[in-house]
Amino acid sequence: MNFFIGCAVWAYKGWMGELYPQGTRPANFLKFYGRCFTTVEGNTTFYAVPNQETVTRWATETPAGFEFCLKLPRDITHQGLLQPHIPDALKFIEVMHPLGKHLGPIFAQLPPSYAPKLIDDLTAFVEAWPRTEIPLALEVRHRDWFKEPYVSQLTILLEKLGVGRVLLDSRPIYTGDDDPQLQSERRKPKLPVQFSVTAPFSLIRFISHPDLTINQPFMEEWVTQIKQWLQQGTRIYFFVHCPIEERSPSTARYFQRLLEQNDVAVPPLPWNNLNNPPNQLSLW
Repeated sequence: MNFFIGCAVWAYKGWMGELYPQGTRPANFLKFYGRCFTTVEGNTTFYAVPNQETVTRWATETPAGFEFCLKLPRDITHQGLLQPHIPDALKFIEVMHPLGKHLGPIFAQLPPSYAPKLIDDLTAFVEAWPRTEIPLALEVRHRDWFKEPYVSQLTILLEKLGVGRVLLDSRPIYTGDDDPQLQSERRKPKLPVQFSVTAPFSLIRFISHPDLTINQPFMEEWVTQIKQWLQQGTRIYFFVHCPIEERSPSTARYFQRLLEQNDVAVPPLPWNNLNNPPNQLSLW
């Protein structure tokens, strides 16, 4: 399977009645989430590292083919230099081992303060990562990483070491007159989108607008791009975020249908096997 789709989290009470039957206990959210989607971004590990017992339970509660793309803890990525935290990163991998085949690429999200002048530190960190064992993806947020010569320097580094590029697309939420992030605790950055892959896989983080019609042109652009990358053999993980998190599952489901309507070779969405899918493609 070369295409995976899901959301940023699985434990969200606002999805009760949509992903989870009414009355579902939070402890069972993951089981129901795994019956609907094929991957999850796993933001939970950014804030706290679970114990191995919890990780083992994650593996047993998700079906074959489901993959977790977990974020490195902020204590590793958001404390200045990365090199001093190489032992912590390797320990994190050990904790995640019980996931087995359920473990997809792990990704490091670097803060806006992590600038291109630290590329030697970044290189040392990436070289120490066991890339043949656990794929690594990287998201940068300092604006200079998106300018030359730094964008080329980063691309060369990632391609040389087989590290994936995390593609963050926040354009929808910065389109139009309203600001859908007003009630959001964590604002997403406004950065250029780099339509390039640097490894056999790529992670796409689509920050959707609550108004699905605003997402439409950006989704259509991604449909075309994903179709091309899949034809080239690239493995794609597509994650839907939304400042109003209640909308994320339905937006992800809609994007899956767009792919299918445009003859993109993606596996069926498990969610659609649980219910009768809509008869026609609609915006809402």
